[in-house]
Amino acid sequence: MLKPEKSFVLSVNGGSSSIKFALFDTGTSLHRVLRGRIERIGMPAATFTVQGTNRADAFSRPVSAPDHTAAVGVLMDWIEGQIASGALAAIGHRVVHGGPAYWEAQRITPAMIETLHQLSPFDPEHLPEEILLTEAFHRRFPDVPQIACFDTAFHHDMPRVARLLPIPRRYDAQGVRRYGFHGLSCAYLMEELARLDGARSAQGRVILAHLGNGASVTAMHAGTSIDTSMSFTPTAGLPMSTRSGDLDPGLAWYLARTENMTAKQFHHMVNHESGLLGVSETSADMQDLLAREANDVRAAEAVALFCYQAKKQIGAHAAALGGIDTLVFAGGIGENAPAVRARIGEGLGFLGIELDAARNAVDADVISTDASRVRVRVIRTDEEQMIARSVCRILDLDE
Repeated sequence: MLKPEKSFVLSVNGGSSSIKFALFDTGTSLHRVLRGRIERIGMPAATFTVQGTNRADAFSRPVSAPDHTAAVGVLMDWIEGQIASGALAAIGHRVVHGGPAYWEAQRITPAMIETLHQLSPFDPEHLPEEILLTEAFHRRFPDVPQIACFDTAFHHDMPRVARLLPIPRRYDAQGVRRYGFHGLSCAYLMEELARLDGARSAQGRVILAHLGNGASVTAMHAGTSIDTSMSFTPTAGLPMSTRSGDLDPGLAWYLARTENMTAKQFHHMVNHESGLLGVSETSADMQDLLAREANDVRAAEAVALFCYQAKKQIGAHAAALGGIDTLVFAGGIGENAPAVRARIGEGLGFLGIELDAARNAVDADVISTDASRVRVRVIRTDEEQMIARSVCRILDLDE
């Protein structure tokens, strides 16, 4: 058990089939004590993995997690075994979609939960499970304050021209617009960029390429998001592990006529059967596809499509900025796949982007050449850290 005199913040990042979490000591500085995840929720062979500052605290074991209710029960049981009664100061949750109602991190109330239930159609892939998690923690820890950190909040002040969707205006009044996502990651990356290269660099023309299971590109100017590739939902923009990214809207009507595909089936297809998985027909994992591409044309085409579309999005967002000073790669692919970064960088010399092959191969912090007009960085993002910081700020806890 962790020291009882300590005070801790728990960051919870719930996904459609996983729960990621991290525990932070709120002492003189916000210090991560451990991190972990429950994966493959609702599927066979679910696993519970923890990594701590002490190697003895680390483990990975199978668990029964047929749904999120069972998974969060496993997590809460374990948390109670790690933290003395009263030592859990607060719980912060990543909430993917705040809709038109919420654009700032704030304390969770019964009224907010009621509103989030009403907003569930905005993001049926995430919101129901995220609401379930907050309710489960409240039942177990009723006196512990909970904070909702909205992933859409970061992009709230984008210019109206970037937010407006080209559909009948009445839908804009209903909150149907470009929201953008990966906001917690973007906020962390911008803070890190300012720390590493100074405030002046962070105030310049910056493109953030968060490339992981979900992938997005965001254009930043003067420290503010001015455009981003994800839209009303996280399905838009780049092709991702299982999400399609941008598609011709006419495809939905075509498949309805030719295959009797319902709207629900189309939604499932573009969120769970498309992207890298759909094109390769074998895997949603970029590392798997890179290993297979020499002998599997489907894997090669999936990788090529991802890199090509990422390059296009970077070019488009550079146009929105009128140029680019800094490019940041982040996310599981952006941080760990040098081959992908290299292929995205090819042909972007006209923007002033020139990668150093040796630096890129070893995942160096700066992977551009000394002569490159654009500084290209690899920054490991940390959404759980941003959640914990927001919790401490809102509740005035020591950091």
